[in-house]
Amino acid sequence: MSELLFMEPCFKTMIWGGHKMREKYGYSIPSEETGEAWAISGHQNGKSTVKGGTYDGWNLDDLWKQHGELFGHPAETSFPLLVKVIDANNDLSIQVHPDDAYAAVHENGSKGKTECWYVLDCEKGADIIVGHHARTREELVQMIDEGKWDQLLNCFPIHKGDFFYIPSGTVHAIRKGTLILEVQQSSDVTYRLYDYGRLQNGKPRELHLDKSKDVITCPHSGVSTTGAWDDRKDYRVRQLVKSQYFTVEQWKVGTALDLEQKYDFLLVDVTEGSGMADGIPVKAGDHFIVPYQYGTMHVEGNLEIITSHL
Repeated sequence: MSELLFMEPCFKTMIWGGHKMREKYGYSIPSEETGEAWAISGHQNGKSTVKGGTYDGWNLDDLWKQHGELFGHPAETSFPLLVKVIDANNDLSIQVHPDDAYAAVHENGSKGKTECWYVLDCEKGADIIVGHHARTREELVQMIDEGKWDQLLNCFPIHKGDFFYIPSGTVHAIRKGTLILEVQQSSDVTYRLYDYGRLQNGKPRELHLDKSKDVITCPHSGVSTTGAWDDRKDYRVRQLVKSQYFTVEQWKVGTALDLEQKYDFLLVDVTEGSGMADGIPVKAGDHFIVPYQYGTMHVEGNLEIITSHL
């Protein structure tokens, strides 16, 4: 029988980062400005590694390339998804991501970036930016050029447990006081539209205004993707999003759950509580992969998990 692949995150120090991941999950973070944990990642800019078991110490990129049998013998050359935990101790820049077609031409063949956010926790009064109010591309460009950010950007309050689907082309920003689980295409291409005039090492961070104007979807059309809860005897489940890039579901386990692994691979992120997964202790902040043809995973305890697959 194959085994669960528990992952050790790759951490990123960011100008807007904090230390909530140490306090909430006990992570050994590298600094008091730790903004991101690339929890399940084979991306060249931050590879997570297997901890324990047969493949202890392997990074996910090498495992994908050398042990394709664990992932259904994939055709893709690199692991296609990336899961992050993001600690926004300050506002992130206003940004947008390109789609696959634009990134392939303008970013040396990179993938584009569609992502989604689950709010793990947030301070009272926290808000977020998703989308804009421009009705035409001409109006969009004019408002960007004139710096009319308050008029342009769609900002609204958030609460723990909220979910947002952010397709490529969507203007967005995670804001101060927010802890988020992000599932995305494995891409590190970000176009920065506005950064509040902040300095890093004495210089403003680079903006990408022309590329941003190229890729922003206009007018913005937000959609709610979250389905209703399906209540079962021992657990409840809801679909957060089903798209061409990934399907993400949330499970609240009251006592037990038998979760059938029907996909090439299944990513599991424990977001609350603790319990056991096939006899292995798991707790909030754990991230693991259920490999190809694993069968059914038996989960016990009082915990919440988010699963992702292609």
